[in-house]
Amino acid sequence: MTSIMENLRQIELIVFDVDGTMTDGGMYYTEQGISFKRFDVRDGMGIVLLHKAGLKTAIITSEETKIVQERASTLKIDSVIQGSRNKMASLSLLCERYSLSLDQIAYIGDDVNDLACLQAVGFSMSPSDAHDVIKENVNYISSYPGGHGAVRECCDMILKAKGMSIILPEQW
Repeated sequence: MTSIMENLRQIELIVFDVDGTMTDGGMYYTEQGISFKRFDVRDGMGIVLLHKAGLKTAIITSEETKIVQERASTLKIDSVIQGSRNKMASLSLLCERYSLSLDQIAYIGDDVNDLACLQAVGFSMSPSDAHDVIKENVNYISSYPGGHGAVRECCDMILKAKGMSIILPEQW
């Protein structure tokens, strides 16, 4: 049986669910009917650090919004799959796109539509406030809830396991 650290060392692609993972899962609307989401800047810095270390990132979400595309663009996420009704099929597409095995992928998600992906990858993680079924089926449960540091914890764990810095060089 391999340890979590051994699994983390082989990760080359980190896949994020959005609602409940990169966000707190809330659906916010103004009186004018405009929706918005809250993202954590420290989670975003974790993703920047993954890129600086040469790792790939992706989003797979069942939602389809301009908000997600804007956040992904800001963070320079390598692949964004929105409107996914079969996240495992979307994950397989990413394996093909990057010529990776499932063992080389980390996935962080929070609800039952993430379950198949979480069970298939080399490292799986959930926020602390994920659905119980998810928490029973992941390698690691974050100390933090979705949208409040779970993504950053995942990023830091992968970087540390690979012996990479979690501190940016002076010139970035």
